[in-house]
Amino acid sequence: MGEDEVRAWTIKREATAVDAAAAIHTDLAKGFIRAETAAYDDLVALGGLPQARTAGKLRQEGKTYIVQDGDVINIKFNI
Repeated sequence: MGEDEVRAWTIKREATAVDAAAAIHTDLAKGFIRAETAAYDDLVALGGLPQARTAGKLRQEGKTYIVQDGDVINIKFNI
């Protein structure tokens, strides 16, 4: 297994979760299912995604969710 990797993409204000997915790759937008979302500050304070999930800070958002500054998003999609 390879090393962990983190990347970031910029999006315009008021962009939806699907717009954010499209910024990464158009196929992510086409097959968009949902966005697992958490605030960056919560992730740092809690120690990571598993801890955020346990604490109830990891949210499941749909296509119309407006991405907020500082959101960390894991896009779930189907090809």
